Amino acid sequence: MHTLTLEQLRTTTDAGGVKGVTLKAEGGDFIVQIDTLRGGEAVLAKARSTEPRRFGNPAQALSLLRDLGLTVGAFNVEQWNPHGPSSARTRPDRAQALRRTHQAASYDQWFRAQVAQGLAEADDPGTHWISHASAKEDMQRQRAALQALVKGSR
Repeated sequence: MHTLTLEQLRTTTDAGGVKGVTLKAEGGDFIVQIDTLRGGEAVLAKARSTEPRRFGNPAQALSLLRDLGLTVGAFNVEQWNPHGPSSARTRPDRAQALRRTHQAASYDQWFRAQVAQGLAEADDPGTHWISHASAKEDMQRQRAALQALVKGSR
């Protein structure tokens, strides 16, 4: 049995070379079988291998076929085991990336709220401004007091 990549299936479909399509269950997964005019039966394969492309969710396969213009087909669920494990590859790397994205979005939201609060306080006419020189003097006093405290505790 042949294999067709997505691009090859798209080209074959556009050329009118597809007689029929069957969504076939294998365990917990689904594969797409294609009946072509010239080459007989083929299976939709992964982009860079001859291994069949497996769908854990048949809706994803149907959506893909519909996008290709293949709107009529058959299904074969004789070998379907809905409670069996799907061999669809899990993507822990994507889960980790998504988790980092959510953390970044949360931090961004917090940061923007802090900036908005700071701008609101700066625009408030009742805000008391401190010069840079007086802030430095205050920090020097605090530092000297802490150094004296540390020196006295030894």
